Amino acid sequence: MEFDLDDEQKLLRDTTRELLGRSYDLEQLSAAKGTPRGWRDDVWRMLAETGLLGLGFDEVDGGSGAGPVEVGIVMTELGRRLAPEPVLDAVLLPGGVIAEVGSEAQRRKILPGVVGGTILLAFAHTEPGQRWPSLDVRATAVQRGDSWTISGTKNPVPHGDRADTVVVSALLPDGGVGLFLVDADTPGVTRKSYATHDGLRGAQIELRDAPAEPLGVGGDAVVAIRAAQVRAQAALCAEAVGAMEEALRLTTEYLRTRKQFGVPLASFQTLTQRAADMYVSLELARSMSQYATMSLADGVVDPVVASRAKLRIGRSARHIGQEAIQMHGGIGMTAEYSVGHYVSRLTAIEHTLGSADDHLRVLAADVAGHDMVNVAG
Repeated sequence: MEFDLDDEQKLLRDTTRELLGRSYDLEQLSAAKGTPRGWRDDVWRMLAETGLLGLGFDEVDGGSGAGPVEVGIVMTELGRRLAPEPVLDAVLLPGGVIAEVGSEAQRRKILPGVVGGTILLAFAHTEPGQRWPSLDVRATAVQRGDSWTISGTKNPVPHGDRADTVVVSALLPDGGVGLFLVDADTPGVTRKSYATHDGLRGAQIELRDAPAEPLGVGGDAVVAIRAAQVRAQAALCAEAVGAMEEALRLTTEYLRTRKQFGVPLASFQTLTQRAADMYVSLELARSMSQYATMSLADGVVDPVVASRAKLRIGRSARHIGQEAIQMHGGIGMTAEYSVGHYVSRLTAIEHTLGSADDHLRVLAADVAGHDMVNVAG
C-alpha cells in the first residue's frame, strides 16, 4: 500500500503548515486562548478562504470533494501548532452528520456557510454521567403536530458556546435516538460556557421545550452517530500525531542545547535511549493513525479500527508526554514553555471519545467474536 503523499497532498500540507506557522507561536497562542472566543477570527477566515474548511465535503455541498486523507493532513498540522480553531468541533463532526443524514434543503441551507466559515456548528450528544461508548441519552424529543421540541442537558459540548446551529441527539417517543437541528439562540436554549484545561472552549447546553427540526427524514440515527464518532476519532488521532511530533522535536532540541556538567544532555546515553523510545512510540502512533484514515478512505467505517487506533494513540501520547516533561525538568511544567501545552492537549485528546482504557475494554469484549486460530507446531 502506498503511504507517501502525492504532490497535491504535499502542497496541502505545506500550505496549512505555513498558514498556521506564521499565525501561532506560544505568545500568539496564549493571546488567542485568552479571548472570549478562544481563537482568532482572522485565522478562521484564512482557513475558509484557502478551502481548508471544505475538506471532507462534496462539491455539491460547497466543499472540495477531498477525502479522509486530506482531512488527516490538515488535522496533523493543527496538532503540530496547537491551533485552537474548532475545525473538528464546529465543522467536520457536526457538518459531516448533516452531510450524511440531512435533507437536500438542510444541506443547502447550512453547509455552504459552514465551509465558508460564516456558520458555526456544534454536536451536542454527550450528557452528564454518560461515558463512551454508551449511546444512551436522557434528553427527550416530543412531537406536537408537525412541530418538535427537545428537553434535556448536554455537557460537554465542545465549542458549543459559539455555535449558531446545534446538532442535538434526543430520545424519540417510540424509542431510538434521533438527531435534530436546534437554533442556538432560540427560546428554550441556555448555554453556560467554560474553558477546558487545554485552553479550548466547551459549553453546557440546557434545553427546555426548545424548538427543533428533525435532521433528514428523522427516525433512529444511532448508526449515523456511531459513524460520526469513528470519523472524529480518526481526526483526533491525526491531530495527536502532529502534537506528538512537535513534543518530540522540542525534547530532542532541548537535549542538544541544554548543558549539564559542561556537556549537552544529549551526551548522556540514557537520555538519548529514552528519546529513541519516544520516537518508536511516535511511529507506532503514526502507523495506526494512517490505518484509521486509510480505512475511512476505502469506505470502511469500523468502530473496531477506530478503537485500535485510539488505544495506540492514547498509549503513545501518554508515553511521549510524560517523557517530554521529565526530560525538560522543571521548565516543562511552566506556562511560558510550550511542551507542557502539548502534553495538556494530548491528555485532552486521550480522554475524548474514549480513553485508552475505554477502548481496551471495547476491544477485549470483542475478542470473543473472533475465531480461534490454531497454529500446528
